[in-house]
Amino acid sequence: MQGWVLRWLLNIIAIILTAALLPGFDVTIWGAIVGSVFLGVVNAIIRPILLILTLPLNIMTLGLFTLVINGFMLWLTAVTIRGFTLTGFGWAILTALILSIISFLLSYFIEDREIRFR
Repeated sequence: MQGWVLRWLLNIIAIILTAALLPGFDVTIWGAIVGSVFLGVVNAIIRPILLILTLPLNIMTLGLFTLVINGFMLWLTAVTIRGFTLTGFGWAILTALILSIISFLLSYFIEDREIRFR
């Protein structure tokens, strides 16, 4: 399996597990699939721009403001994707924190192996 497909599947699983843990975050299976793709695109395009623009604030908070940016990315996904629901911005920040922890744990325990040809 390609590395990006495995990471995408792990992200979907992490989103579903996070929704099961937090009452302020609700997601359907379809919402998790589409939301994962949309979140990946948003994180690839908008997040780096926001990180550069908020660099002084991020330095002053020793990187903790990145959590607010991640919450904003989740909130933007929830506003755009049906079946991916957050009840408020505070829940978006908490969801970003829990989602990061679950994603880290899943990717730590599942090794990404690539087939190499000699």
